[in-house]
Amino acid sequence: MLYRNFGKPIFFRLDPEQAHHLVIGGLHKASRMPGGTALLKSLYGIKESPELAVDLFGLHFPSPVGLAAGLDKNAEAAAGFSSIGFGFMEVGTVTPKSQPGNEQPRLFRLPPDEALINRMGFNNKGADEMAKKLGGLKKRPIPIAVNIGKNKTTPNEEAYNDYKKCIQALYPEADFFVVNISSPNTPDLRNLQHGSELAVLLRQVVDEMRSQGEKYGASKAVLVKIAPDVTDEELEYMVDTISKSGVSGIIATNTTVSREGLRHPHAKETGGLSGKPLQERSTEIVRRVYRQTGGSLPIIGSGGIFNSEDAYRKIRAGASLVEIYTALIYEGPEINRKLYSGLKECMLRDGFKHISEAVGADHR
Repeated sequence: MLYRNFGKPIFFRLDPEQAHHLVIGGLHKASRMPGGTALLKSLYGIKESPELAVDLFGLHFPSPVGLAAGLDKNAEAAAGFSSIGFGFMEVGTVTPKSQPGNEQPRLFRLPPDEALINRMGFNNKGADEMAKKLGGLKKRPIPIAVNIGKNKTTPNEEAYNDYKKCIQALYPEADFFVVNISSPNTPDLRNLQHGSELAVLLRQVVDEMRSQGEKYGASKAVLVKIAPDVTDEELEYMVDTISKSGVSGIIATNTTVSREGLRHPHAKETGGLSGKPLQERSTEIVRRVYRQTGGSLPIIGSGGIFNSEDAYRKIRAGASLVEIYTALIYEGPEINRKLYSGLKECMLRDGFKHISEAVGADHR
């Protein structure tokens, strides 16, 4: 109510990227003030319930609902986001070297469609700067995943070196990693999802993760984030390659280049579309991945979640965890409490005692 009545009207009068920076800066400052994180928790935090807590990848997730990558690109507001009811969060996408991203304007709201279009282009301050930010966190109340990518100027045949450099720089600080090969805003990046390039890339990533695990005496999970804009045959090959690679799981899905059914004039803008229009397609990808793998490869469902029923459908389709992004922009931080309480109602309605029992229920 506070965000909808006061925050949103102000933010939506601003340029979207300006509003984005205000949120990141505000959460960063709030978390550094004495009692700041405690205040955020009192306003927006959740009280953990055993029925909804998830243990996965050797980590404890107090809620199955996390924050998707793209909002906190440099881990500047991780402490703040960790205090407003998320069960985990992704930071990034980060690349080995800092880069400015694409030219502005590059972020667009589509209010009638409850969607966003972005063509940010992996704008970030680089892996070393993120390592400093994460290393400076005093507490880690929720798992933090680092979403890694390649620099724009790195050719695809050398892309694996960029992913390895990110892992090397950030392994001590990340709780787990996400390999981003599915953003539509870096030229040719999505080609890494197909053919032999995917197998080569993942082999290098898994080898580097194993090497760093031995170095630091702690193995960590690495997941792959896939695009929704693939044919059935492409998806089947992709999932088969990912399953054989030894990675820990899949995030389904990234943003889409589809513009089907959009009403707002910004539909003509290039970039990745997120929000409600992605809801059905991302859930279908979750369902297909779960069916193909027999539930053996954990899935994080992402795309178009605005309420607890949206989240629950992805869980029943096969997601062990889910993520939001665009809904946070439109609904504000109050959404986490709504999702949390609503998921518990959905679970109990179907006779489940723990949320894990609902994972993949549509397939049984």
